[in-house]
Amino acid sequence: MNFRAKMLAAARAHAVAHINKHKMNVEVYLENPAGIGEHSDIMDVIEKELEEMAKYHDHLEMIDKHFV
Repeated sequence: MNFRAKMLAAARAHAVAHINKHKMNVEVYLENPAGIGEHSDIMDVIEKELEEMAKYHDHLEMIDKHFV
């Protein structure tokens, strides 16, 4: 694997890891919203997590569209 391919693979892995992290956060909020005492507006917090997921999904799309 050449340097370019390694860099793109690392960028892709980074984006996927962030998507998985934010997805897990949403799952925690959905499964146990009472356990998150400092967040009074669970829906607002879930929307922020979804926005982060969308941001990294966009990164994956840009990699695929412009560099693969």
